[in-house]
Amino acid sequence: MSRWGWGAAAGYLALQAGKTVASLRAASAAPPAVPPADPAVAKVVVVQPILSGDPGLEDALRDNLLSLAGARFVWLVDEDDVEARRVAHRIVRSNGSGDFSAPNLARTVRSNGLGDRLPRVELRLCPPAPDGVNPKLAKLQPALDDCADDEVFLVLDDDTRLPRASLGALLGGLERATLATGLPAYLPGRTPWARLVEQFVDNNAALTYLPMAPVTINGMCWAMRVADLRAIGGFTPILHNLTDDLAVAGAVRRGGGTICQTASPQWITTTVESPGHYVRLMHRWMLFANLLLRRQPLRTVAAISVLHGTHPNLLWAVLAGSVRSRRPGPLVALLSGRWLLLQVVHRRIYGRSLHAPLPSLVSELVQPAHLGHGAVQRTIRWRTRTYRVRSDDDFSPVR
Repeated sequence: MSRWGWGAAAGYLALQAGKTVASLRAASAAPPAVPPADPAVAKVVVVQPILSGDPGLEDALRDNLLSLAGARFVWLVDEDDVEARRVAHRIVRSNGSGDFSAPNLARTVRSNGLGDRLPRVELRLCPPAPDGVNPKLAKLQPALDDCADDEVFLVLDDDTRLPRASLGALLGGLERATLATGLPAYLPGRTPWARLVEQFVDNNAALTYLPMAPVTINGMCWAMRVADLRAIGGFTPILHNLTDDLAVAGAVRRGGGTICQTASPQWITTTVESPGHYVRLMHRWMLFANLLLRRQPLRTVAAISVLHGTHPNLLWAVLAGSVRSRRPGPLVALLSGRWLLLQVVHRRIYGRSLHAPLPSLVSELVQPAHLGHGAVQRTIRWRTRTYRVRSDDDFSPVR
């Protein structure tokens, strides 16, 4: 058993090392993270669908106004989301004079210390999306309609912070490809459940997005030139797709476009207060992952399964074998090598270690359970709605 345990540990570390090398090579060839010039930033439209409920919402919005000063911001808020409107108004009042006096009135936020690089903020109130229509995409299409062809349309989730240098990497990516997408990374959470989500993303994002040719995008942060987005029909052809990131990626490829995966992080803060919230979030992600795999050719499914599905099973095998035989050597070697390789990836790509040993270990061990849950349970809770999902373009609200 000990020999088998050492073999499983060696297999785990060999696979992890191979992904680490591939990720670092891809990162070195990615567009550099360099703050863009002010005229380039002035052409960027930062479009953010906003939903209240997360305690960190206001801080995240403020941070982006500061880091992306000079860009134009479009905040998309549900008509009935009074708290989100209150947050938007409070930010404007605290950074300058005046308020939004009409639902879609553009206002300039005159923030101290920004010089001539002033954020421009527009609040748009959005009606409920019809049944069978993706609520995020339904908000994005009217915002696109009001953009100029020479602008850059940048979609940024309301819990995501985009450093100015990472914006530079996205703009550099648009010099190489039709669409540029970011690399997600989580800031430390306040609860054990938030830490599990954080470690799942931080320990997998770079090793998942970077080594392979992009099959989807990071829906939390991506950018396209408005003219290119309009050339593929905007969001109208994909309004009935549930997974907006996969739908946008597919539309770009069908239109003959290409995707650039950058290696510069966007920092995310999401409040996960309870085990139920954690399970619902992971379930939704895993169901979306199943929808993604359904659209891929067999060779891609096999590659993803081997590269990203083997690790948790090998980890379980080594853990169980070490406990049963009372010989911890293989487990100690695996955990030590795993820690070292993750440190290398984090420090090279994110500039610091994001690894929390115990939450990281637990998050990997429970991945098979989450994947199974996503495969068999087809009802998800997404933001304020509950959907029954049959396929990516066949979903309906649960009353």
